Amino acid sequence: MNPALLADLLVAVHVAFVAFIVLGEAAILAGAALRWGWVRHRGFRLAHVAAIVVVALEAVCGVLCPLTRWEFELRERAGQGGRPGTFIGRLLHDLLYYDAPPWVFLVAYVAFALLVVLTLVFVPPRWKRPPEGNR
Repeated sequence: MNPALLADLLVAVHVAFVAFIVLGEAAILAGAALRWGWVRHRGFRLAHVAAIVVVALEAVCGVLCPLTRWEFELRERAGQGGRPGTFIGRLLHDLLYYDAPPWVFLVAYVAFALLVVLTLVFVPPRWKRPPEGNR
C-alpha cells in the first residue's frame, strides 16, 4: 500500500485518539452535570483514563509517541520529508502538531491526566452492573 496514504490514515487515527481524550473529558463533565448515565460506563472511563495516562507517561519519560514516529517514517518512505502531501493529510497534521518547547507539552499532558484522574474520583464510573431493568 502507498506509504503516503498509510501516513494520512495513521494521522487520522491519531486525531481520533486525541479527540477521544479531549472530547471524552468534556462529555464526562457535561454528563455529570446533566446526569447522563453513559458517562459512568466503566469500560469507557477506564479506556479514557488509560489513554491519557499513557500519553502523560510518554511525555514524562521523553518517549516520542509511536503514532507520530510511524507517521513520520511513512512520510519519509513516501518522499514527503515529514510533511503530508494531501489536503486531508495536511489538515489533520496541522490540527495535531504544534511548534512549542517540549516542556509545554509535558505540562499540558500531565495536567490533563490529573484532571481526568480527578474526574474519575469525583464522577466515578459504575463499578457494578445495573439491574437488568435499568440498563
